[in-house]
Amino acid sequence: MTDNTISSAVIIGAGIFGVSTAVQLARRGVRVTILNDGPPANGASGRSLSWLNSARMRSEPYHRLRMAGIDRYRTLSARFPDADWLRFDGGLTWDADDEHNEIDAAYRYEVSLGYDAQWLSAADVAGVTSGVNASAITAQGAIFNPGEGWVDLPALIGLLLKEYSTLGGVLVTDQGAARPLIEGGRAVGAETTMGVRFLADVVVLATGPAVPRMAAESGQTIGDGTPVALLVQTRPLAHPLRAVLNTPRVALRPGPGSTFSIDADWAADEGVTLREDGGYDIDNSVVAALLAEAAKVMEGNPKLEVATIGVGGKPIPSDGEPVVGALKAIPGCYVAFSHSGATLGLILGELLAFEVVTGSEHPLLSTFRPQRFALS
Repeated sequence: MTDNTISSAVIIGAGIFGVSTAVQLARRGVRVTILNDGPPANGASGRSLSWLNSARMRSEPYHRLRMAGIDRYRTLSARFPDADWLRFDGGLTWDADDEHNEIDAAYRYEVSLGYDAQWLSAADVAGVTSGVNASAITAQGAIFNPGEGWVDLPALIGLLLKEYSTLGGVLVTDQGAARPLIEGGRAVGAETTMGVRFLADVVVLATGPAVPRMAAESGQTIGDGTPVALLVQTRPLAHPLRAVLNTPRVALRPGPGSTFSIDADWAADEGVTLREDGGYDIDNSVVAALLAEAAKVMEGNPKLEVATIGVGGKPIPSDGEPVVGALKAIPGCYVAFSHSGATLGLILGELLAFEVVTGSEHPLLSTFRPQRFALS
């Protein structure tokens, strides 16, 4: 049931966090309007590798939240078993052959948490997953996590928006960017750059890398570690690779229509330049080098061709942990800002909607409050 004091909400941002939260609120009977500065998924959600995982080493609260996130995708996958936009074909990762190799430590940590993990030699990989160039795997071996997968976020967002529309939700994409309206010390809605106001009981900031700046404009601090990210999607290619690969020089995953999505931090660092007008210049030679690195870890070293390139901020809080919940200094204002937007996409929307309509704090989010930055 919906709390009687919350009957309307404005969500700023039509990425996965915004749309997921909007659908959950609409299911609870709240009248919801989403404001976005263009088509849905035009920000970070449209350029995400979208690896569904809780691999490697992180805090236990963060691990539990991510596992809950994967659980929701399992439920969704059961509803759409033949979907080409959501797959659970596992993840494979290995490190460079140097003093920073942490495969041993990562494997032991994952096992300690009960995370499904197999430590494999290069020769053993073909027995559990296809399409990998075994010669690229370093001597320390690789970890295969059979419970991992990937999702195509624009496709998922499109699916959620269909339900949102049937529930009476409104999507506004032609009024420019929006900002929260603060009157009398509380959030009362949002206003677009075209001057249109949308009044509501609560406002949710789900604008990806822009959340810290928007919070700061309202006098609130959210630690920001957002880097620039570059994601390349390839043209269709028939290839047997099914698992998500996270390797020393490249990360890649299959995608709908026999495509592949590819990224690497070094490629963004070396290949993207911010222009004075706020746009980006892309070094095509770096993109070519990134494709070459991807081909090296794929069986047969296939020729990969660029279909699209996405560039922009990758939302990452300064301490690496999600930032979710009410801005307590501004009643009625909530935020959702985190890395791993794909893995957390469904669960954060669910938990944030729970908090909005009940006025209660969910224990899974207890360590991820925005207020921790005000105390540091």
